[in-house]
Amino acid sequence: MEEKRILCIGLVCLDIISMVDTYPLEDTDTRCLSQRWQRGGNASNSCTVLSLLGAPCAFMGSLAPGHAADFVLADLRRYAVELTHLVPHPESSFPTSIVISSASRGTRTILHTNRNLPDVTAQDFEQVDLTQYKWIHWEGRNAAEQVKMIQRVEEYNRTCPAHQRVSTSVEVEKPRKELYQLFGYGDVVFVSKDVAKDFGFHSAPEAVKGLRTRVRPGATVICAWAEAGADALGPDGELVHSDAFPPETIVDTLGAGDTFNAAVLLALSRGQRLQEALAFGCQVAGRKCGVHGYDGIV
Repeated sequence: MEEKRILCIGLVCLDIISMVDTYPLEDTDTRCLSQRWQRGGNASNSCTVLSLLGAPCAFMGSLAPGHAADFVLADLRRYAVELTHLVPHPESSFPTSIVISSASRGTRTILHTNRNLPDVTAQDFEQVDLTQYKWIHWEGRNAAEQVKMIQRVEEYNRTCPAHQRVSTSVEVEKPRKELYQLFGYGDVVFVSKDVAKDFGFHSAPEAVKGLRTRVRPGATVICAWAEAGADALGPDGELVHSDAFPPETIVDTLGAGDTFNAAVLLALSRGQRLQEALAFGCQVAGRKCGVHGYDGIV
């Protein structure tokens, strides 16, 4: 039987990446070592990684017209990401991110421009045939609408046998209070280091233990902490940890978190234990940091 797909809902944008030797000082003229266009956006990046890891996947997001959109669509097709759920907004402008990446330090600084492109709504999500998917992942954005989407999946799951239910996950990356309502939804909740710090936590173990009361009973909460690895608390309340797997040389950290999320949810969707999934996520994210883009992660 053909494996059901994983659907990621969120942002797709154009990343314009300038590689420099060292981060520019204010009011100076700096030459780039290289520059490239790359499809970006958390949910979009996770689809790239899922496809490279051999998982059938689909992306749902908003799309504006123009040359940037043409580039993005061609790149999604190149990675065999299903495109049946793109929501066109012909009067909107396409979002871009200017990324300055330092070759000497392996860091990146992002300047994101999201003009007037609306996010996917619960009404848009009504068009999704839930029987086609085994897992749906939301990049936390317009949280109130996304809660309605997740509630639709929960209602669907109550009407079908366990083996046909759709698993759900959410990513709470930005420290914005509106997004924090998403903690109460999803089988898996990914929490960023920035959000954990916004709650006053100083480590991943502290964050997952402190945020456990905010997720629904039976849910798993996961927090990655860069070079410190990642920690998680599953339904049984046991703290699980994985060390990081850094490459010999850090080349490109852009999208490392999206890579981690994709690898973890893929492992979980295929029945692996939380410990195995966490380690797999850290391993794939580490490989990603050792290459430009994503093509060297497998």
